[in-house]
Amino acid sequence: MPTVHVTVDQMDYSSSRGEARDHSHIMDRPEAKGGQNKGPMGGETLLMGLGGCFMSNLLAAAKARNVEIDNARASVAGELADSPARYTDIHMTITAQCSAPAELKKLVTIAERGCIVANTLAKAVNLTISCE
Repeated sequence: MPTVHVTVDQMDYSSSRGEARDHSHIMDRPEAKGGQNKGPMGGETLLMGLGGCFMSNLLAAAKARNVEIDNARASVAGELADSPARYTDIHMTITAQCSAPAELKKLVTIAERGCIVANTLAKAVNLTISCE
């Protein structure tokens, strides 16, 4: 199987820059936690990664089936444990305008099966995905 490589480098006393292929993403802590608020925290980035991976698969599934999707949104919520710091539950809700509304649930199922991040997290946390 192929291996995915990214790097994360320190920028200054609180922020870092992640790089994947030709893309970069700055991460930092909010000022209230001693950071500079230059970007989302790593835990927030993980949730965005889930949403982004899922959305990529959803849009590809729709395109492959000639189903038009507009205004698609993945809203992701992570419930935190006190100790050790981690997500215990993650819920993602998908909304979209779909040219074939009955197909949206099928597309969500297809995207969930193909999403690397969802498949990885499902083994570690209580992960639920629904559509409205």
